[in-house]
Amino acid sequence: KGEGLSDTICIVVRYSGGIKLGAGGLIRAYGGTGRLVLRTAPTEIHIPKSTIRLSTRAANSGAIYSLAAKYGGVTSGETYNDRGELEVSITCDEENGDRLKQGIVDATRGGVMFIQDKSP
Repeated sequence: KGEGLSDTICIVVRYSGGIKLGAGGLIRAYGGTGRLVLRTAPTEIHIPKSTIRLSTRAANSGAIYSLAAKYGGVTSGETYNDRGELEVSITCDEENGDRLKQGIVDATRGGVMFIQDKSP
């Protein structure tokens, strides 16, 4: 918390045979060592992503790709099913997922089907 990090693990190893620090001394020594490491360690910002898969008429493809770009989405897995409908996956920041879906529903006038992911 004090270093502004989350979802982080820091392991401190102390070899015995030195000065006996007691419980409070150990906590201070471990905490101080961990803090020094965390201050100098490289950090990586993780932005949660959301992926939706959808099916719609091919005539809606322009609106789909335009909305994906508007919300910072990346498209993948584009196929056309046996009815000639576009099936595509869009991955975007999780915070934009609901707005993207609503935008797609509005742009296609409800002519879209969101496909559930079948993975566990």
